[in-house]
Order: sequence, then structure tokens, then C-alpha cells
Amino acid sequence: MTETLHDLQLKMDAAARALDFEEAKRCRDKISLIRGGATASEAERADLAGVERQQPGAMGLGTSQQRLTPPIGWKPPPKPDPMTSGQTAPRKPRKG
Repeated sequence: MTETLHDLQLKMDAAARALDFEEAKRCRDKISLIRGGATASEAERADLAGVERQQPGAMGLGTSQQRLTPPIGWKPPPKPDPMTSGQTAPRKPRKG
């Protein structure tokens, strides 16, 4: 049995009103799959048991950038020597 987006939306709303949040979640996931390009029959057969949505606060404050953590054992590079920073090699005189 394939359902349209409108039918799934109505079913999800009814399940949420009845406090059946598991069914509402399944409907929401099917809607998301169909909007992503899956056919209704593919969305029906999809196994969403292992899918976990990102938890709030897992991203940076108000951004879409993930918080990056350095690899285990990584150390920041040493700071440059203040006596040599900004120094370049002497220039060779131009011929001509």
C-alpha cells in the first residue's frame, strides 16, 4: 500500500494527537524519504531502525558547522621563534 505525502501527513498528525510518537516518527521518516526522491514503495520498505537523528546542541552555537575534535595524540605545532618571525632571506641585487 502506497501513501501520498498528504495521507502520511494526516496520519502523522493523528498519531501525534493520540500520543503515539513512534508511529508519528515512522510517518515523518517516510515523508522525508519521499521528499528526498524515494518512491512511496521504497519508503515503505526502507529499514529506518538504525537511523538516528542529530541531537540538538551537537553542532556549534547557531551554526551548521560541526565541532571538530583533533585526532588522538595530535599536538599543535610549535609557535614560531619571535626572533626569526617575519624575517626573510636577504635579496640578491638585480643585474642589469
